[in-house]
Amino acid sequence: MTAPLFISAIDAAVDHVLDRIPGDIVLGIPLGIGKPNPFVNALYRRIKGNPARRLRIVTALSLERPVGNSDLERHFLAPLVERVFADYPDLEYVKDLRGGKLPDNVEVCEFFMKTGDYLGNVAAQQNFIATNYTFVARDMGVQGMNVIAQAVAARGEGDGLRLSLSSNPDVTREVIEQYAQQGRALIKIGVINAEMPFMLGGAEVSPDFFDVVVTDPVGTHTLFAPPNNKVSLADYAVGLHASSFVRDGGTLQIGIGSLGDAIAQSLIIRDRHGSEYRRILEELCPDKLEGRELGRFERGLYGCSEMFVNGFLRLIEAGIIRREVFADTTLQKLLNDGSIVDETVTPETLRALLKAGRIHSPLTVADVAFLTRFGILRQGVHLEGDALVHDSHRCGHDLRAPNNFDCVCTHMLGTRLSGGVYMTGAFFLGPRDFYQRLRAMPEQDRAKIDMTRVDFINQLYGQGNLKRAQRRQASFMNTTMMVTLLGGAVSDGLESGQVVSGVGGQYNFVAMAHALPDARLLMMLRSTHENRDGLRSSIVWNYGNVTIPRHLRDIVITEYGVADLRGQSDAEVIKRLLAIADSRFQEELMSQAKANGKLEPGWQLPERYRNNLPQTLEQTLHPWIEAGLLPDFPFGTDLTDDELHIVRALKKMKHASHHPADLIVMAIRSLWDGREAPPAYLERLGLAEAHGFKDLLLRRLFAGNL
Repeated sequence: MTAPLFISAIDAAVDHVLDRIPGDIVLGIPLGIGKPNPFVNALYRRIKGNPARRLRIVTALSLERPVGNSDLERHFLAPLVERVFADYPDLEYVKDLRGGKLPDNVEVCEFFMKTGDYLGNVAAQQNFIATNYTFVARDMGVQGMNVIAQAVAARGEGDGLRLSLSSNPDVTREVIEQYAQQGRALIKIGVINAEMPFMLGGAEVSPDFFDVVVTDPVGTHTLFAPPNNKVSLADYAVGLHASSFVRDGGTLQIGIGSLGDAIAQSLIIRDRHGSEYRRILEELCPDKLEGRELGRFERGLYGCSEMFVNGFLRLIEAGIIRREVFADTTLQKLLNDGSIVDETVTPETLRALLKAGRIHSPLTVADVAFLTRFGILRQGVHLEGDALVHDSHRCGHDLRAPNNFDCVCTHMLGTRLSGGVYMTGAFFLGPRDFYQRLRAMPEQDRAKIDMTRVDFINQLYGQGNLKRAQRRQASFMNTTMMVTLLGGAVSDGLESGQVVSGVGGQYNFVAMAHALPDARLLMMLRSTHENRDGLRSSIVWNYGNVTIPRHLRDIVITEYGVADLRGQSDAEVIKRLLAIADSRFQEELMSQAKANGKLEPGWQLPERYRNNLPQTLEQTLHPWIEAGLLPDFPFGTDLTDDELHIVRALKKMKHASHHPADLIVMAIRSLWDGREAPPAYLERLGLAEAHGFKDLLLRRLFAGNL
């Protein structure tokens, strides 16, 4: 490969691209934090200022520092954003896209959008690309991409310089590989950001992976770090149910946000507080605990998820994610079936590989390379003629001879299998301390987190036998917005066609859950949601947009229980989903099913499922909150105690603002009580001085909700 061009200034890198490509520029950039924001901004400004040039940006999950929707929120957020996001540079195309100011010569095409942020945004909705995550590399090519740019981590200098795709080896490797195979021109740009954790394995590349490496210090900035969300009671209930379907020695996929945190915390409770865990589930489950997994994680779990989130890192630190997998099908199968007991290398390890035919006797050069790669033989062992040599020891390479076998085991056997990983991910995103802990992690531990291509993680095609061996007893956990009574899942958009987020990799994991014989899909949702029309059931009769069709239904979980739908008739699916629906909507849903001939007219929901209400859930879980097992923020928060008090009050006010009757009652009560908030809180919200009745009312409402 040709040595890359090192450029020390962002603007000079933009000049290089504009000079190399005289026509339209189609820029591909990774989703999330892998975007080289300073470079993208500089290129965007240059094109924006020159109507003769055109730019199309193909990407996903474009992140920006949070801004409030009201004066109160803006005043509150300002110091928090300054503290948490520091010098993170917002993407200027995002600002213009949100404000309807994107110039005519610039297009932004996203295949996954920040949840709910672009509802009603005409440009974003019209340019959305609906695609599975595994097809993104292909579809970037369809869009005519001719530049790909990415933020990278770096270590060393000069001839010793190494780069890491860090958070985002997800699509870049595949894109570059496809373009090379097709003989298509592509300018590949890596922008060094010293804040990116240096990930090893599939993420590590040499500088000549890129055509241009930008070393400008401006490329280094704070990573986007969304603070942990509060874990609600409903989240915890869903997480507790889901955690009881995770099998020891199996494989785990979870997502970001409070539900992911709830699952991780529930798994930690299960492992460390077994008796309390059982008692909580007994109280949550009207159908008892048959079929649930309640034991400790003696063998540990393997994490395999397109998104490596904070919850996974916490499970690694808790010693739960620790089942190592290896990039060799036979070795992995021998570990799975117990022929090789564990990662400790013994003479039996060598015998098992011989018996399975993975190595030969006499040993070949390829056999020795395999054995040293995985630590079965010590580093430095090599073949010289018909002898294995290591330091001063020589052993015959025909292991069928007992003397040779004993000699190898005495002088050349390793101590522990090497090269294993216990977490495979395609990209990551998390709070500030998530990145800090990754950067501080000892290299031998960080090497066990393999950030790699999304086409390896999200499907079984390609190295299928290896993936099947690694992903044993998988629990694929996905979040959805709504579920129809016939088992379809609504995860990406509204029936109006408005896109809420995107399909991402959800369909891929659903397909894998059905393709792997011992895997299960856990589709999770809160039983209700609020919109402008008030409280609504998240379990609905039908819906005009479905992300996952009903023939792929499996396990559905709400805060009120678990509906195992695999292989069930339509009528039975309806009955099981009604049992985990909010009780305020069960009768209406049952009537719709009967009216459409999908449920027998005389059937009634058993009484034990008719108390699915928030107050019941609160009564059940409150003692465990008091016991400290279910904290609001199980993995910490960037907010101070004072900020948490303010947030709770503002959320109550915002909720009431969508319900006029509640708002009137709240206002009357607050004015009557005449409470005053602490001066520091009022100063934070810009209410230290009341100018008119509106400010006075806001002060009273805020104080009344503290």
